[in-house]
Amino acid sequence: MLDLLHAPRFADQAPAEIYASLLDEGVYHCSIRTMYRMLGQNGEVRERRQQLRHPAYQKPELLAERPNEVWSWDITKLMGPTKWSYFYLYVILDIFSRRVVGWCVADAETAALFRPLFDDAIAKHNVPPGQLTLHADRGGPMKAKATALLLADLGVTRSHNRPHTSNDNPFSESHFKTLKYQPQFPQRFGCIEDARSFCRTFFDWYNQEHHHTGIGLMTPDQVHYGQTDAVHAARQATLAIAFRKTPERFVNKLPTPPAKPTAAWINPPVPKSRA
Repeated sequence: MLDLLHAPRFADQAPAEIYASLLDEGVYHCSIRTMYRMLGQNGEVRERRQQLRHPAYQKPELLAERPNEVWSWDITKLMGPTKWSYFYLYVILDIFSRRVVGWCVADAETAALFRPLFDDAIAKHNVPPGQLTLHADRGGPMKAKATALLLADLGVTRSHNRPHTSNDNPFSESHFKTLKYQPQFPQRFGCIEDARSFCRTFFDWYNQEHHHTGIGLMTPDQVHYGQTDAVHAARQATLAIAFRKTPERFVNKLPTPPAKPTAAWINPPVPKSRA
């Protein structure tokens, strides 16, 4: 009976399945319970099928201390003119400066559409090989072989979210929230050109005029193009004048502008507790 349980036909079957198959063929050897007892005596009472083993995914820990060190990219849906119709917005974001370094609106979600967008962003910002890390979630275009080959050719390091962990890509998620919470953001776009026109206006405003709380209330362009020292000094001079005019308003303490950005982390390492 044990040889029969080990036979190729039944090697991955549960005893109940084997019992029923034999019984339908007019054969009875023993009960289901006896099969289990025989397997148990040989240490074989376990899941007999091959099981999918999920690898242990490492938490991404990425640090950017200047522009063009870490970019994050993602794709979001924009609702089209009819139900179940969508356009796809691709956005590449520099996590240090928060500047959108590349974007496009397309009618499909594929790795092939990402290539020209990324090539253009690399060329515009003159990013040398070996300097940049590109972070993304585990969507189809992000994990595609074509994307991996492109990044390898350009000397760009790949980084991905852990599965089902959306806060591993917080900068892209936050950016899409800023986009979709704009008062002018429509519920639907009439056509793809409408979507492109809206995004063109939005990204010009976002890069050039939006004062971002995460970068000391500066605009992404100011941080990306190295204007932080000048902007911070001018703000400090303005506050110093206000302090000299009416020091009582500041409780005799010279006010200071928000701090200049110095680093941006995706998942900063947790300090080890001291024993």
